Amino acid sequence: MNFVFISPQFPQSYWNFCDRLKARGVNVLGIGDTPYDELSKELRHSLTEYYKVNSLENYDEVYRAMAFLTFKHGRIDWVESNNEYWLSQDARLRTDFNIATGMNLEDVAHVRRKSAMKSFYEAAGVPVARYHIITDLEAGKAFAKEVGYPVFVKPDGGMGASGSYKLSNDEDMERFYAAKEDVPYLMEEFLSGDIWSYDGVSDSEANVIFETCTSWPPSIADIVNNKDHLAYYTASELPEDLREAGRATVKSFNVRSRFFHLEFFRLREDKPGVAKKGQLVALEVNMRPAGGWTPDMFNYANSVDVYSIWADMVVHDKTFVDLNKEKFFAVYAGRRNGKPYVHTPVEVRAKFGDKIRMDLDIPPAISGAMGDHQWTAVLKTAEEKDEFIRFVQETM
Repeated sequence: MNFVFISPQFPQSYWNFCDRLKARGVNVLGIGDTPYDELSKELRHSLTEYYKVNSLENYDEVYRAMAFLTFKHGRIDWVESNNEYWLSQDARLRTDFNIATGMNLEDVAHVRRKSAMKSFYEAAGVPVARYHIITDLEAGKAFAKEVGYPVFVKPDGGMGASGSYKLSNDEDMERFYAAKEDVPYLMEEFLSGDIWSYDGVSDSEANVIFETCTSWPPSIADIVNNKDHLAYYTASELPEDLREAGRATVKSFNVRSRFFHLEFFRLREDKPGVAKKGQLVALEVNMRPAGGWTPDMFNYANSVDVYSIWADMVVHDKTFVDLNKEKFFAVYAGRRNGKPYVHTPVEVRAKFGDKIRMDLDIPPAISGAMGDHQWTAVLKTAEEKDEFIRFVQETM
């Protein structure tokens, strides 16, 4: 089997995907824009061949790289980046090189536009917030009058929280329209809730072969825009209503042979016409692993190796990993440079000792949401989880 991995060097932990494929006898071929000598030794060891392009944004270059690898190694069976930014390009390469595995361009269109996601969530029986596609200021004010302030605006095809804002009154609305980017925007009624994601891996029939869940802050957008702290965790137990909603959503979107990251609100208060307090409401879907080092947190929380689960899916369309091991809380707590913290890094390490699994600086490319330095710990109870976050992030 020939597998082309696009941008295998980013995030830096993605060498694990290549390593697990190689361990299963797959011929792993990389295409990236980082010089070969700057790749980690683990990644270099996992790749049969690496083709450097000047820019992954240049489709002609990437196409030529694929053509060369096909000529040298034979038919390509898979192409994947596991990265939301490259979803459309991955799909285009599959079309151009007649690769049947993975999402095609039509599939990607359904999962890249937030407005298009709504109907698939509804087909899964999951409530959605009311919305409209932004046109002009008067239409925006009319929508806000219908659903009530605050409203939330975000790029219809955007990734993450970039360009997303909460608008609380007409003045906010006017400022937004005066300065907004020239891209399609979605405006939704504002929901007050906790964000939970249903994460996992599906097989070629959209059956879930691994599942877990993660609790996120109420607003990643506020963290990015206000330079706040990020803290989140992979839970030790998967709530049954989230399991049911997640599996139904995977089927509705026909998520085949890939990682998925499906986001839901759990409402903190009744929202007439939508759902009641405590119920789940759709947020959005991402057809890739959760960002940053979250896949490693899945490992810590579930005592598994998700990279092996994914590689098993690629090669065997099922997994041989034991999924019935002890569960924990895997907790992420980030810090920002320049904030006056109560506890020094030495004190954090001394207090939590061997419970800490990661203690490292964050690359600038993802520090806007994740912070400049992070600690991740494995803990047994919700009380320990809360104390860890408090201790790491407490400021003077």
